Amino acid sequence: MVYRVIGEGAMVLHLAFLVYVALGGLLAWRWPRAIWPHLACALYGLGITVIGWTCPLTHVEDWGRRNAGQAGLPPEGFIAHYLTGVVYPAEHLITIQLLVALSVALSWAGTLYLYRQRKRAENTA
Repeated sequence: MVYRVIGEGAMVLHLAFLVYVALGGLLAWRWPRAIWPHLACALYGLGITVIGWTCPLTHVEDWGRRNAGQAGLPPEGFIAHYLTGVVYPAEHLITIQLLVALSVALSWAGTLYLYRQRKRAENTA
């Protein structure tokens, strides 16, 4: 039972991490200091995508599922198992990756714009 909880918990954390990478930069619009943890997570996500780093959550989930007597994750990992071909067609993987990158870039650009607006308002007050 414990191993299954570990596997399921890792899956939930993994999904939350992916959502945070895609949309977490928007939190900095309200809380500017939130840009720093998002920058670290986005760079790590970029490393996973471009360099091919493996995510430790993939290993934890696979380990938990196998020890619970379930099938582990395929060698391609979390995204290939849960998202590619399930949430979006496999042939659109690059499109999805580019959309996530665009979301991150726009959130950072918005953060920079709002930061400058706040500084300008402080200087005129």
